[in-house]
Amino acid sequence: MIRDDIKAALVNAMKSGDKQGTAAIRLIQAAIKNRDIELRTASQTPDDDVIVTEVLQKMIKQRRESIELYDKGGRPELADAERGEVAVIERFLPQQMSEDEARAAIQAIVAELGASSVKDMGRVMAALKERHAGQIDMSKASGLVKGALS
Repeated sequence: MIRDDIKAALVNAMKSGDKQGTAAIRLIQAAIKNRDIELRTASQTPDDDVIVTEVLQKMIKQRRESIELYDKGGRPELADAERGEVAVIERFLPQQMSEDEARAAIQAIVAELGASSVKDMGRVMAALKERHAGQIDMSKASGLVKGALS
C-alpha cells in the first residue's frame, strides 16, 4: 500500500536528516489525513490506494501551478522548493501510463461506450477515471479524450 510506503519513507528521511524530504512527506501525510476526514461521512469510499493517489496527483498539480507563478514572478528559490516537493511526491505515485498507452485505453473505452461526439466526453472521462484513476493524469487525459472524440 502506498500509505505504508509513505510512513516508511518518513522514518528513513528523518533518520538520514533529510529536512526537505521530511517536510514534504509530512505535508503528504497531512493531506491524506484531511482526505480521510472528508470521507468519514461518505456513503461509499474508494480503495485506499485510489484515495492516496488522488491526493498525491492533486498536490502535484497545485505545486506545478505554484512553480509557474513563481517563475513568472521572478522567485526562482520558491519555484525550486516546489520542484523539490514535486520530486518527493512523485516517488509515491504508481507507474503512470505513457501517452500511447493512455490513447489506447481511451480508444478502448470510446469503442466500448459507443461514444461518437464531444457530448459523450463526460461518460468517457467517468469510465476512464473508474478504471485508470491512479495510472493516468486526468488533466492530460481530458485533452486526449477530446481529441479522440472530435
